[in-house]
This record gives sequence, C-alpha cells and structure tokens, in this order.
Amino acid sequence: MIKLKTADEIEAMREAGRVSAKALRKTGELVRPGISTLDLDRFAENLIRMEGGVPAFLGYGGFRGSICSSLNDQVVHGIPSKEVVLQEGDIISIDTGAIIGGWVGDNAATFAVGEIDPATARLLEVTERCMWDGVEAARMGNRLGDIGFAVQSRAERAGFGVVREYVGHGIGHDMHEDPNVPNFGRKGQGIRLKKGMVLAIEPMINLGSPQTRGPFDDQWTVYTADGTPSAHFERTVAITEDGPLVLTAE
Repeated sequence: MIKLKTADEIEAMREAGRVSAKALRKTGELVRPGISTLDLDRFAENLIRMEGGVPAFLGYGGFRGSICSSLNDQVVHGIPSKEVVLQEGDIISIDTGAIIGGWVGDNAATFAVGEIDPATARLLEVTERCMWDGVEAARMGNRLGDIGFAVQSRAERAGFGVVREYVGHGIGHDMHEDPNVPNFGRKGQGIRLKKGMVLAIEPMINLGSPQTRGPFDDQWTVYTADGTPSAHFERTVAITEDGPLVLTAE
C-alpha cells in the first residue's frame, strides 16, 4: 500500500533528509587513497548521531554498517571494513541514511578516488544525470514508468547497462515502502504519481552488462556480472503540486 504524506509530514521528513545529505557530502569529502571504508563508516555514524539522528542502515535486516560502501564492480550494499582500503583509481558508492523523528532520509553518490579512467568518469557523470532525469519526471499526473524511462533512456544512449534486479522505492517511516521505482520502463505506464508520494530515486548503472551476481558469503554485496564498474546515485524526492521536491538537501 502506498502511503501518501501530508504537507506537514513532508516538512518533517526534510530534517532526516538534511542529515542524510550532510552525512553523504561530508563522508564523500574524506574519500582518498589510503582510507578504509570502516573509517568512512565511523565518521558517517558519528556525524548522524551528533546531528540528532540514528543511522538508518545500522542493524537493518542485520546489516553491519552505518553506510553502504560499494567499490568498483560492487553495485550496492557493500559492507564497510577496515580491510577495504581505497586505492588510486577506485570508485566508491556511498549510501547514507538517517532517522529523525521516526522519518527516514536516504541518498547516495559515487565518488572517484584520485584520478580515474575516462570511461569510468563518464559512467559517473551519466549516472548522476540519469538520477536528475528521474527526479524531473517525478511529477503529479505522470506515471511510474515515466521515471524509469527517463533514467533508462539516457543510460542506454550512452551505451551503459541499467540494473534490473535492484530498484528505488517509496520511503517514509520505513526505509522501504511501496511502490518499487524501477530504473527502466515505458512512458505512460505504471501507477499514476500523486501528490504526497515520497520516493527514493536511485539509478544503478553499469559500464558493461546490466546483469548482476551475488550476494555471496556476506549475504549483502552485489556485483556486476562481467566485473565492470557500477555507479549509483540517489535522492529522496516528494511529489508536490509545485513539482518534485528533493528532501535530501542541506
């Protein structure tokens, strides 16, 4: 069941969004060769708690981190570890979430570690633009398929693969609410977008094949099937009469 939010509830969600966005930005600023993903995780957790929030991911379904830290060919749900140390030329997707007042904010971005190769840099650029295309399509009267179509069109024009197995989602008091928000679709198809819907729009785009593999032993981390890099960007967005409102903003 889709849970529509009132204007007051959307306003309340902005604080969780603000803290999530700050955690993402500040943690991303620490990305450099030599730092471990556990260092990033601890920094993000401390920041979220200092801002009056609770890390949304920590303990969620048994997840062991406050952030998801997914490197290179890891699509999503990478677990922070002191053994995983960033190297020059890596890319890392950092996904942060905060709970404040019972509401959840959720966002992600993929960062370059030092200098990266041009093809991977293009992947990051296109994936972020795909996300904003999806946000722009999140308007009253549009259909869910319009969001997916917007994301898919740009990604595939660039020659990249759009992940099918993992999608965006509704969000509110719970991290994952109805509806699922695929990053592929057809214009004019799917449920109609209504005022008060709040969605996490999050393209996951691969440099090569759209297929994924895993999770394996850690029960969380998902990889590209062909070993090529993957990028991930996400924002929490409310559908309002005035257009899409990004809630994960400082």
